[in-house]
Amino acid sequence: MQVYTERLLLRDITLEDKQALFDYRSDAEANKFQSWIPESLEDVESFIHRNAKEFNQPESWYQLLITDKETKAVLGDVGIHFFGSENLQVELGITLNQSFQGKGYASETLKGIIDFLFNDLHKHRIMASIDPDNTDSMKLMERIGLRKEGHFVKSLFWKNNWVDDVIYAVLREEWPR
Repeated sequence: MQVYTERLLLRDITLEDKQALFDYRSDAEANKFQSWIPESLEDVESFIHRNAKEFNQPESWYQLLITDKETKAVLGDVGIHFFGSENLQVELGITLNQSFQGKGYASETLKGIIDFLFNDLHKHRIMASIDPDNTDSMKLMERIGLRKEGHFVKSLFWKNNWVDDVIYAVLREEWPR
């Protein structure tokens, strides 16, 4: 699976990527809003092996690596959750190495994958679930064209606590590209 944008190649994660993935994903403070923070390279290997083997399968998460087209540097990863028996809705999640934040890579990644999901796979709705304390991610969603659909109070059981959940989404007919 590959998706190209102006500066980026979104591609499958391989075992050769495990050190790069570990380097940015293991930073607990930088990834405090993420559900998965590896403690070892073995954790990363297990994560890679658990990744869905086939793209666009209902009720599956598929992880793509975000890389620089020219330098091949690993910038982060994007999770794509295909949900619903009709397989027309998608949830996105993104993790970017702190060294590459603030350079437009997250926007470019999400716009590129959303274009692909709507134009090539004809999905109906794309959404993101965000911790209300993660203001940078909420600004990102608004900047790329997703609307805030709701703020749900203590609706998500995460890390042994009930937490709030903010949902952003866009429909195919609303996507301007």
